[in-house]
Amino acid sequence: MKEFYPKDGKVILHVDMNSFYASVEVAFDPTLKGKPLAIAGNAKERRGIIVTSSYEARAKGVKTTMPIWEALKHCPSLIVMEPNFERYRKASLQIFQVLKEYTPLVEPVSIDEGYMDISSCYHLGTPLHIAHTIQTRLLNELSLPCSIGIAPNKFLAKMASDMKKPLGVTVIRKRQIGEALWPLKVGEMHGIGKKTADKLTEIGILTIGDLAKADVNTLIKCLGINGKKLFERANGIDNRPVDPDSVYDFKSIGNSTTLPVDTTNLDKIKLVLTNLSDSVARRMGRKEVCAETIQIAIRYSDRKTVTRSKTVINPIENQSDIFRIALQLFMKHWDRESIRLLGVAAHQLIEKKYAYKQLDLFNFEEDVKKYKLTKTVDELRNRFGEESLLKGSQLSMLKEDRITDRKKRGTSLEKDFFYENRDNKIDS
Repeated sequence: MKEFYPKDGKVILHVDMNSFYASVEVAFDPTLKGKPLAIAGNAKERRGIIVTSSYEARAKGVKTTMPIWEALKHCPSLIVMEPNFERYRKASLQIFQVLKEYTPLVEPVSIDEGYMDISSCYHLGTPLHIAHTIQTRLLNELSLPCSIGIAPNKFLAKMASDMKKPLGVTVIRKRQIGEALWPLKVGEMHGIGKKTADKLTEIGILTIGDLAKADVNTLIKCLGINGKKLFERANGIDNRPVDPDSVYDFKSIGNSTTLPVDTTNLDKIKLVLTNLSDSVARRMGRKEVCAETIQIAIRYSDRKTVTRSKTVINPIENQSDIFRIALQLFMKHWDRESIRLLGVAAHQLIEKKYAYKQLDLFNFEEDVKKYKLTKTVDELRNRFGEESLLKGSQLSMLKEDRITDRKKRGTSLEKDFFYENRDNKIDS
């Protein structure tokens, strides 16, 4: 079988589950098979937003982010269910267990997709045979359909898996890029969002082929360093390895600080939690991730340390939500003793593009306003510093602490507490 594998190159599979949430529900309840099904928050009240839908529903005009009432106009027989995230996580674990039976080089990208490096798997058959076997097993053993892309690198494998859904297996070789990719609109390219597509359109780049033939310096001027990366992708160049450990790269983002003076002053404690929450939120913003779990750490004067956490239904990203949960945890678990150190961390991080929220018509506008406000606050603090939006009383308190701090300890900053204490007890 070695003749079907490149001597020096790679063979990468991208496994992408089809209509994952809906498919899991059908696997759990086979009576739903063949029926138009949608997953949405607040399903019973008809005010939710569609998160995903079955292909039968899509054929009737049901789309992601569509309000339920509108979806029902397109498809009156639509079955609407609220999401069951525990069920989806369990199914995801089962999927990746199957993939790891073929190669240890499996890189999860999200709950329902991942890359596989099968370059050394010629003893299992041709790449096409392996892909069809995996697809058949996931369908027969878990009742979950998927599409698989086969290519010499991750970018091309991802593009290939998108080309035939559901239950497709598509091969893209480098020599096929001109015919398979270049005629597509530039906005259809993986890694290019609407804003980037609009920028490229403004400079006359309408297709992936236009991007592949563009001047690199012009692209860098337009898009920064990302312009060069997109140019390479359009030409089929992607040297990223399949890294099984990459899923752990950003599993948590946290900050902690030792207080200048041990305290039981609730106003000072709230100020510290506010700034820690802000720092975590801005770091999350730079990484473009949301969090499903918020954790706090409390270290008392006697150096006794406790950590407590809370997992939320809808992934969060902004300072106000992080602070709200951190304060709730603190008030619930603080024993009223003097505090030496506080920490806030975000765990179970997921990329924003995969963080589906159960929006409804009544809070959608509020969410948009909150996003705009958070962005403005971040820009102000990045430009003028942490204290730029503090109230007068908070500023005076902060200055007082800094004077005491200089006299007593020299600095209130410590290295990230959570990386040293991640095995401590957590209450969800």
